[in-house]
Amino acid sequence: MAIAENLLKIKNSLPENVTLVAVSKTKPVTDLMEAYTAGQRIFGENKIQEMVDKWEQMPKDIEWHMIGHVQTNKVKYMAPFVQLIHGVDSLKLLEEINKQAQKNNRVIDCLLQMYIAEEESKFGLDEVELQNLLNSSTFNQMKNIRIVGLMGMATFTDNQNQIKKEFTHLKSIFDTLQKLKSENCELKTISMGMSGDYPLAIACGSTMVRIGSSIFGGR
Repeated sequence: MAIAENLLKIKNSLPENVTLVAVSKTKPVTDLMEAYTAGQRIFGENKIQEMVDKWEQMPKDIEWHMIGHVQTNKVKYMAPFVQLIHGVDSLKLLEEINKQAQKNNRVIDCLLQMYIAEEESKFGLDEVELQNLLNSSTFNQMKNIRIVGLMGMATFTDNQNQIKKEFTHLKSIFDTLQKLKSENCELKTISMGMSGDYPLAIACGSTMVRIGSSIFGGR
């Protein structure tokens, strides 16, 4: 029962206001069910087809979070059930999510992914793009999505000061947007922190952490 033990240890260490997303990508359903039996109900996947397969096989009270980079042509496959999409990094993607949510008669919650790392490989919006998106008439007319927060990934480095600087930067963007309240935008979630850096992320204001290897072991 190593998975259950790991899970409970992490859950007990998290403040009450922090949501745990168990990152289950590449892991078999048996591993996820071990976490489910131990009480975990939120799972994060980074490939839509894998998430669909698991959704079909597993109990229906699970919240599925899409945490990877999303291609617009795949949105339709997860639109019937996905609870939260973490990596929304363009207006074009948001339009597709809105369209597919409408077809499924749903409102889909999304996080806008901010580019905070000093690495070329990470996706995300910069602050100008963020403002342009939120102020666009296209965005303001969307009825089937709801922006509930921001997500960011720190640089993959051992330099704690740099990671802290990036997390603090995301928190400051989040704080400046808190005043924004519209029908399709009310920021309450800040998703940052993974297995290697989640205690620091929480100290910097994270309300949602994405933890995989510390629960399920290495990939």
